[in-house]
Amino acid sequence: MAGLLDKRVWIVSGKGGVGKSTIAAALALRSARAGRRTLVCEINTQERISRLLGHKPVGPEVTKLEDNLWAVDVRPQEAMREYALMVLRFETLYKTVFENKVVRYFLRFIPSLQELVLLGKILFHAQEKRPDGKPLWDTLVMDAPATGHAITFLRVPQVLLQTLPPGPMTREALKMRDILEDPATTAAVLVSLPEELPVNETLELHAALRDQVKVRTHAAVLNAAFLERFTEDDLEALVDQPELLRVARSHHDRAAQTVLAEMKLERNLHVPVHQVPRIFTPAFDRSAIEQVMGYLEPLVTGKDGA
Repeated sequence: MAGLLDKRVWIVSGKGGVGKSTIAAALALRSARAGRRTLVCEINTQERISRLLGHKPVGPEVTKLEDNLWAVDVRPQEAMREYALMVLRFETLYKTVFENKVVRYFLRFIPSLQELVLLGKILFHAQEKRPDGKPLWDTLVMDAPATGHAITFLRVPQVLLQTLPPGPMTREALKMRDILEDPATTAAVLVSLPEELPVNETLELHAALRDQVKVRTHAAVLNAAFLERFTEDDLEALVDQPELLRVARSHHDRAAQTVLAEMKLERNLHVPVHQVPRIFTPAFDRSAIEQVMGYLEPLVTGKDGA
């Protein structure tokens, strides 16, 4: 199967707490290492990716972290102004409309407006061009909201096209929908843990992306996986050492659970499932992200890692 390097927009999502920001950080770093101008977007959240990569928080401005790698935390207030200017084109009109206190009060009641400006700003970056006409960003990594919110967030273009009359907003919504639905451009990476609830939510997310958003799942990542280290013979050999047996038995059971989780994901998603082993470290920092990046090599390139 082709690797993610064949796509430009990488959407990373999954149940809250499964490590999707970790995976997004590792994927963005790997894309930059491939020489691709890469922008990683966090969405209205406490920044984690810049810190995981050993940098200070970047805030709402696109900021360079290192060679070929930029980051931005897309926030509603700043995105509202930027996106409105992108659509309306005239700053005087923006100030007249969006900086009017009465108008701003009523804007709070427009369904999906916040999601619209957040997603609109991100996908605007996906459409930015260099002077030679080539895309400004070779890769855009979106650290998307968790499961349920991700669907609401990514469905915004469809909702607008179904509810608004033709005009500037629907034209922008059509552009956004076309980017998301284009399998040659956009790929979703679903992150799970080897546990029943995260696996089930991953399957639900995949179905919702397919049926409601028309975004294609490219692959899944089974994060914090336990690799098999102890056989049944090993456990029998430890029968006279109860403390060691307890630890070995626990690891053995978690490894078995990982195998079952991987099988369930592969059977139902029909896409590759990539394991990232649990990394035991006092501080989950840049060095840990580098390790995660190595495990994701087949996902990014479509080839086995070194």
